[in-house]
Amino acid sequence: MQTPSYIALSRQTALWRQMDVVANNIANMNTPGFKGESLMFSEYRTPSRGTDSAFADMLSYTYDFGSHRDVALGPMEQTGNPLDLAINGPGYFEVETDFGRFYTRNGRFMLDADGMVVTGQGHPVLSTNGTPFFVAPNERDIVIARDGTVSTENGAIGQLNIVSFEDEQALLRVQAGLYDAGEQDPQAAEGLAIEQGMLEGSNVEPTREITRLIDTQRAYEAVQKLIEDESDRQQRAIKALTGADQV
Repeated sequence: MQTPSYIALSRQTALWRQMDVVANNIANMNTPGFKGESLMFSEYRTPSRGTDSAFADMLSYTYDFGSHRDVALGPMEQTGNPLDLAINGPGYFEVETDFGRFYTRNGRFMLDADGMVVTGQGHPVLSTNGTPFFVAPNERDIVIARDGTVSTENGAIGQLNIVSFEDEQALLRVQAGLYDAGEQDPQAAEGLAIEQGMLEGSNVEPTREITRLIDTQRAYEAVQKLIEDESDRQQRAIKALTGADQV
């Protein structure tokens, strides 16, 4: 494979990854608290081989060097469920998993068989004391104040631990709307309010993402056609130079 094909292949590889990202955005456009992502591209330039000239021709390759997460607030959706919670502002709920503490903006919570407040995957939601919340079987009225204080008819049982991070882009998406903070230390979040009986919707705009998917697919197909045409050109050139009927 010669230089034009390598250049085209670098672009095609980046477009393939872009399609994966856009498809994932579309698949999660109804996931509470989901944040859309996009790839970041740059041009990688290198001198053409076979020349020592200071003014050598430069070859330009496509390089996708990372992704960017749109952390803008999603739309607030009224549900009426007392354990549906939305963070109106910056911050993440802290939850305990088998692999350590993770963070999420998906506030669709529930009570498990023991009366513990958990995520849809059964992970305990943590308080500022680092402990789960338990609701007694005879307690019916669950009230969450805007500052995250959780109470029942028998009084307060704790306060939600809502945290923030210096670099949200460095959070690693793991599964089911959870993020791994890596080496970052969580800080107490400020400037927010907890909305009970509401969920933050995905901030993905379906029309825009579907348009991006179509454009990316068309670009991918165009590059594939270029690679095929270049391969045909090379085959014809080899036949012409060798005078052979077959290669």
